[in-house]
Amino acid sequence: MSFATTVKNELTTLTFTKTEQIALLAGFIRNNATYDGQMLCLSSENYNIITYLCDILDTISEVQYEVKTLDNNNFSKKELYTIVIWKQLQFLLEMISFDQPTPDLYLVEGNEEARSYIRGVFLSAGSINDPKTSQYHLEFFIDKPDEAVFVQKILNKFELNAKLLSRDKGYMVYLKEAEKISDFLKILGATNSVLYFENVRAYHEQKNQTNRLNNCEQANMDRVIETATQQLNYIQLLEDNMAVTLLDDKTKEALIYRKKYPEASLKELSEIISLETGKKITKSGLNHRFRKIKELALRLQKES
Repeated sequence: MSFATTVKNELTTLTFTKTEQIALLAGFIRNNATYDGQMLCLSSENYNIITYLCDILDTISEVQYEVKTLDNNNFSKKELYTIVIWKQLQFLLEMISFDQPTPDLYLVEGNEEARSYIRGVFLSAGSINDPKTSQYHLEFFIDKPDEAVFVQKILNKFELNAKLLSRDKGYMVYLKEAEKISDFLKILGATNSVLYFENVRAYHEQKNQTNRLNNCEQANMDRVIETATQQLNYIQLLEDNMAVTLLDDKTKEALIYRKKYPEASLKELSEIISLETGKKITKSGLNHRFRKIKELALRLQKES
């Protein structure tokens, strides 16, 4: 089962006031229905959504309908469930502003009604990626431009930063930010889905942080190895040219300890020398000694 289906199934378990039910029904019908002037058809591959809509219809109107199971021509193996409404239909259409480019504002004037309208649109035309994919994406695919702009405005009423794109056969209203998608699920009232989303999101963030730390540690290790290798190469050059005697005693000491601890960082090497000799030397001081080794080695290399 997809995450989108899980969210929608959770929404079908929620109960609302009559005005919220009307708003939800309006959001679904305006973005799903086909109407031939006599019959209104509402379709979904999700039977839970169909039974949920039937319960709302029974509560808020006296329309007569039947549920049919049809062949799905959308390259899907799932059956298509359809509510066919034919009596008392005009009352329902007027109630949800079906013939208007956008619904009457009274349908969504309260925050709870606005939430329910978005629930209806999501049940009809919404999809959401499973956060396990690490690709955070939520979208509504809407046929009509005015409706798409209307849905975008409602979403942004809740500061979700929804974007709108034109597509070949309609319009896509979408969210890309993980935090905003989580907020959207909270607005829907899909508590279990929010918990799942946040748990997966937290896991990804922890994993990414661990990877960043590991990458940083590896980069530091690579630098340590590169620096130590260069220092050993300079030391080898001095030894090949019998030039170690040209170094002062403190620099010779650094040379000896570098050969003894070839994989130690400068900080580690300075601590080792301080501990073993009883003479404190800082990382900066040790680095100064290795600069002397480098300068002498490069001078010998240039002269040879």
